[in-house]
Amino acid sequence: MRRWSFVFKPGWVALALVVVAFAYLCFTVLAPWQLGKNTKTSRENHQIQASLSADPVPVTALLPQQDSSAPGAQWRRVTATGHYLPVPPVLARLRVIGGAPAYEVLAPFAVDGGPVVLVDRGYVKPEQGTAVPPVAPPPTGTVDITARLRDSETAPADKPPFTEGGLTQVYAIDIGQVAKVTRTPLAGSYLQLVEDQPGGLGVIELPHLDSGPFLSYGIQWIAFGILAPIGLGYFVYSEIRARRREAAAARAAEQAPAAPLTVEDKLADRYGRRR
Repeated sequence: MRRWSFVFKPGWVALALVVVAFAYLCFTVLAPWQLGKNTKTSRENHQIQASLSADPVPVTALLPQQDSSAPGAQWRRVTATGHYLPVPPVLARLRVIGGAPAYEVLAPFAVDGGPVVLVDRGYVKPEQGTAVPPVAPPPTGTVDITARLRDSETAPADKPPFTEGGLTQVYAIDIGQVAKVTRTPLAGSYLQLVEDQPGGLGVIELPHLDSGPFLSYGIQWIAFGILAPIGLGYFVYSEIRARRREAAAARAAEQAPAAPLTVEDKLADRYGRRR
């Protein structure tokens, strides 16, 4: 037991606590965080790929009721007949289109025989820094549109909507938040217009099909969580081996026979050493 007593010293205890805490974070926080991103990205890539070959369906097939949402059908192309509601547009700010900042223009759309849905008409580029350019109003009357179904985003809690220049701006396409701003009930998924649509602005292209590095990052964190305790064990083993070598050397020195006395040493013991 004495050979293990060094592990209870403050320095070794602190090192063990750091390693355990690091491994715990790797397995419970860091790896699941990256693997969760990979799962979300893979799911979205699969939905985009499936939407490229699927024929458009009426939006009422996926959003039959006012409170309907279709998270499993994101990016699916849908068609709708109806009209834009005569309410001021809402701008989603801090969007990036083609590597440049942009505003996305949002407007409620009443589907004939169906729910009122939020439509992302497309984007406009800011003028003179962050100034909002003039936004063309959508057409009046009944129109037919084709769009892609999108999931609602989550607005940051510390960034509420605000009004500037007579237009309300939001930091995310959070359908619940936009419904409150426009005072209009909206379905749980929104529509993103494709090219050449009534009321359409700058077309938002499909994202690139890229799974990203999240899977490899997740595996790396798992590996780090495994290697950290192994490394600690190696240091403990090395310390034990070093202590064993020191103890063996001390015992060998104690058991070694004394060197034979020289003639000078014998005379000195008998008559004393000369001064």
